[in-house]
Amino acid sequence: MTTRTHDVVVFGATSFVGQILAQYLFDKFGLDGDLRWAAAGRSLSKLESVRKSLGHGAQDLPLLQADAADDAALRRLCKGARVVVSTVGPYALYGEPLVRVCAETGTDYCDLTGEVQWMRRMIRKYEAAARDSGARIVHNCGFDSIPSDLGVHFVQRESQVRFGTPCTTVKMRVRSMRGGFSGGTVASLLNVLKEVQSNPGLRKELADPYAICPPGGPKRVRQADVGFAEYDPDFDAWVAPFVMSAINTRVVHRTNALLGGAYGPDFRYDEAVMTGRGLKGRLAATATGAGLGAFMVAGSIGPVRGLLEKYVLPAPGEGPSPEAQRTGGFDLRFHGRTQAGEVIRARVTGDRDPGYGSTARMLGQAAACLARDVSRREKPGGFWTPAAIFGDRIIDRLQAHSGLRFELLDR
Repeated sequence: MTTRTHDVVVFGATSFVGQILAQYLFDKFGLDGDLRWAAAGRSLSKLESVRKSLGHGAQDLPLLQADAADDAALRRLCKGARVVVSTVGPYALYGEPLVRVCAETGTDYCDLTGEVQWMRRMIRKYEAAARDSGARIVHNCGFDSIPSDLGVHFVQRESQVRFGTPCTTVKMRVRSMRGGFSGGTVASLLNVLKEVQSNPGLRKELADPYAICPPGGPKRVRQADVGFAEYDPDFDAWVAPFVMSAINTRVVHRTNALLGGAYGPDFRYDEAVMTGRGLKGRLAATATGAGLGAFMVAGSIGPVRGLLEKYVLPAPGEGPSPEAQRTGGFDLRFHGRTQAGEVIRARVTGDRDPGYGSTARMLGQAAACLARDVSRREKPGGFWTPAAIFGDRIIDRLQAHSGLRFELLDR
C-alpha cells in the first residue's frame, strides 16, 4: 500500500500565485497542524528561497523537486500525496502530464485554470482513468470559478429553502472588482487565442455554453449572453461583457449536470459587468464592450499579439504588489428567479484582489477541503466542479478563513 505522507503538495510553489499560496498555507496551518503539506517545483534553490521567505518556523517545510515534464518525478510526488494543487500554467502548455499521473495514481488534484479548451481535453482523455483509480480532479478553484459556481449554489440552496424549487434563471453581475492581472493570467488567455487561430474549429467549441458538460445531461436551452452594452432591468443598470463569463458559465452548467439537473431542466445563467445608470453607465458599458472586443481581436492576430506580449502586457511571473493584493477586492451580485417569478438576491464578496490574493486563499481551502472534508465514498473519482464536490463545506471554509462572504440581500 502506498503511504501518502503529505495531505497537500503545492506544485509550482515558486510561481507568482504559488508563493502567495505557500505563505497562506503556512500562516493558516503552520507545519504541525491538521494539514501536512509540502512545496514542490522544478528548481530546488528557488524552493529553498520560497521556504526562507515564509518566516520563522518554516525551516522544516518539506521540499520536493519535480519537473512538469518528468513522468517519473511526478509519479513519486503523486504517490506521496493525498492532494496535489497545481499553479503551473498556462495549463494547456504545461498541465497535462500532472493531470494524467494524478488520474492514473488515484491522487486528488485541484488547480486554478480557466482554460476551457484544455479542461475539455482533460475530461475526455482522463475521466475514465480517474474513475477507475478514485482520483478526484477539480479544476477552477480560484476566482475562476469558485465565486460564480458557489454563488449559484448558494442562491439555489436558498431558493429551495424559501420556495421549495430552484431558480430557473440566475444572473451574476460584477458590481466592483479591484486588482491587477498577472503575467500568468495574460499568458493563459493569449494561448487560448493562439489555439483558436491555429484551429478554427475550436471557436465553435468555446462558444458552446455546455462545452464541458457530460453527455446525457440536462437538456440544452438557449442561454443569454451579454455581448455588448445593454440595459438590465433586474439590476436597474447598464451592463457590459465580463471577460471571465465564457469560463464561469461553462463551469456552472457542468455543475448542474453533475448534480443531475438540480437547477432544473430549463436552467439559464449569464454574467456581465455593471457599469452604472443613465447616460454615464451606458457610455461606460459601450466603452467596456468595445475595449474587450478590440483586445480579443488584437490578441487573435499573431504579430499584434507578439507586440502586446513584448511591450504592453505583464510577463509570466509578474503580478500585483502585496499592497495591491491587500487593498483589492470584489463584489459580485446574483439575481435568481423561479419559474413562478419569485426572486432571490445575493452577493459574494472578497477582501483581497480577485486574481491572486483571494485566489490563493480559495485554492488553499479547496485543497484542504478535498483532503479533509470529502470522502471518496461520498464523491468518487472523476472530474468535478467546486460546487458539485464541495458544496456548503467550501462556503463554510471560505467564510471562516478566506475573507469571502456569501450573503442574501433584501433587495
